[in-house]
Amino acid sequence: RSPRREAFRYPVSDGTDERWVSVTWAEAGEQVSRYAAGLLALGLEPEQRVGIASGTRYEWILADLAVMCAAGATTTVYPSTNPEDTAYIIGDAECRVVFAEDDEQIAKLREHKSELPHLSTIVTFEGTTDGDWVIGLEELGSLGDTRLAEHPEAIRETAEKIRPDQLATLIYTSGTTGRPKGVRLQHRSWVYQGSAIEAQHILDETDLEFRWLPMAHSFGKVLMSTQMACGFACAIDGRVDRIVDNLGVVKPTFMGAAPRIFEKAHARIVTMQAAEGGAKEAIFKQAFKVGIAYDRAEREGRTPGVLLSVQRALFDKLVFSKIRERFGGRVRFFISGAAALNREIAEWFHAAGIVILEGYGLTETSAGAFVNHPDKYKFGTVGPAFPGEEVKI
Repeated sequence: RSPRREAFRYPVSDGTDERWVSVTWAEAGEQVSRYAAGLLALGLEPEQRVGIASGTRYEWILADLAVMCAAGATTTVYPSTNPEDTAYIIGDAECRVVFAEDDEQIAKLREHKSELPHLSTIVTFEGTTDGDWVIGLEELGSLGDTRLAEHPEAIRETAEKIRPDQLATLIYTSGTTGRPKGVRLQHRSWVYQGSAIEAQHILDETDLEFRWLPMAHSFGKVLMSTQMACGFACAIDGRVDRIVDNLGVVKPTFMGAAPRIFEKAHARIVTMQAAEGGAKEAIFKQAFKVGIAYDRAEREGRTPGVLLSVQRALFDKLVFSKIRERFGGRVRFFISGAAALNREIAEWFHAAGIVILEGYGLTETSAGAFVNHPDKYKFGTVGPAFPGEEVKI
């Protein structure tokens, strides 16, 4: 529907400077088709598993979409997973192919190669290739080019045969006992996620997401499905230490995160202000005292007094507007999931004019199940259920 609109944005560095590269939906689709055809050339069959051991980056998205378009099933692995658990997950899932981010991830698999009889090929994003077991992403693309030259409709024909109940993703969770356990999620699971969020009219094509969340986690996959359904652009960079700086550069309209990210951002801003000391720190503290009092009055149905309203407007210019600018100045809301958000943190951000919408889900339900809405939310709750969902407590 929007082939010429921006789909993704990602950072590229030449060693000294860093710039953001933009990709349209049509360009991304062409890359996905090449890699999907490459997987077919490697002999991938329907529902066979393909691992991705990598941090969040543009190539992760392309790999996952390619696996699904080739009718395979993605098995996700956190890049921080130790070699033993990495080998267990890849072996238990019987992965035929693994996308490995770099030499560190390749080394984990090479260390346990004898335990991975099903693994025929590693495709690396930026690691060292050996022309045999380990090939590069561009080499996979070249295999795909050859396949598409011989069978131009190979990917379309493969994708059209995929059934809704066909396996799309295996996400391993820690479980309560023993080894990690794989959660089987079907293609219709992700289609539902995207459709259910689109139906709530929270996001549309005009939005810009900043995505740093681990794509190995179901929350990241929910955002990916949502993007497919709603058509907004997404800036991707998984470096956690760059989140706040990136927000100022990218200027997104929303971002999903776990509570600890908001806690870290809060702590960083408060610590920096405390280091200023003197009058600036006093104004900062008074601003939040006034802002929180103003918000509470409104939430409790009371009309804030004239003095409080005047103070709130003044502090918005002096303090709150500068905090919003640190996050890019265009944030409509943040989405918090994966754990409960501290109420004081939620109130602090809200006082500064930034709303954090809490949601809730389970990996077993393809994650997203509840979310607050920008125009109707309540602190300390996970919001209403998604459309078409039955809930029992």
